[in-house]
Amino acid sequence: MNLDELRTVQSKERQKDSLQHLRPSFYKEVGEYIANLEDERERVAEAVDDPFSSPEVGRLTDEIETAKDVVEAIYERRMGKLVKQASLAAAGMPADDEGLTAEESDLFTDLVDRIQGNKQRVLDVLDGNEDAVAEAAASSESTVPDPSADPGDALADVAGSASDESTADPSSEGSVSVADAMGGDLPSSNDADAVDAAEAGTTSGVGGAGDDVPPPPPDEPPADREDANDAEPGAETTGGEGSSDVAPDVDRVTVRITRDVGSILGIDDREYTLATDDVVTLPEQNATPLVEREAAEPLE
Repeated sequence: MNLDELRTVQSKERQKDSLQHLRPSFYKEVGEYIANLEDERERVAEAVDDPFSSPEVGRLTDEIETAKDVVEAIYERRMGKLVKQASLAAAGMPADDEGLTAEESDLFTDLVDRIQGNKQRVLDVLDGNEDAVAEAAASSESTVPDPSADPGDALADVAGSASDESTADPSSEGSVSVADAMGGDLPSSNDADAVDAAEAGTTSGVGGAGDDVPPPPPDEPPADREDANDAEPGAETTGGEGSSDVAPDVDRVTVRITRDVGSILGIDDREYTLATDDVVTLPEQNATPLVEREAAEPLE
């Protein structure tokens, strides 16, 4: 594992709409690579009089921080695709779950189970089956996974394994998270509301999952329904025909992305994939945090 391989994986992940196949041990190998760099930096620092002015220490520090940034961007990019595939699988449609890492495979299975379970709870509520709802709720509380075993924590382990106190934390000043760009905090994977939000945001418009949604009134003007070809540059919608329309009263801003952000869900229920040098029109509430954190610059 080296930085060139990481950059190649990142480039392919950005170019493909589907998940590229990775080794099950990919994140573990990245963690070992970063740990080796940190050990080497520590040895070099001990061998020189002033480690803060040592070119070799500086080079190793830059490589460590760059590796952490690249693997985080890979992870966030793959998560958006993984959630889409999980929603398809939960709806009984063909889904591509090949080539997942060990951590991603566990998350995929958990997402499918929880989306299906949540749908059944909704159907039980609609049928007035209160006993089944209460039983499902009790079962859900007793089977909530341990936060320490959350597959999402694997990225934190990769980024922080054997870290030195002198190493800058990539998640601190200067970094932009998906939660910031979405204008709020990113819910934990153990929050049942977060699962509901994920299901609502990723399954709308997927055939089979939205069969129970009534069609629009006959007198609804066809012009109100935005064509998929009118999507903004850099944006990825999560649904096909029949997906939610963009709210007409959302203020929008055109910006140029100056730093890789990954996939975010806008307040207009659209998913946007934001990469460096993309020019995209975003809802103002999503664009403002990006501009404030110097991850984007306004163009108008």
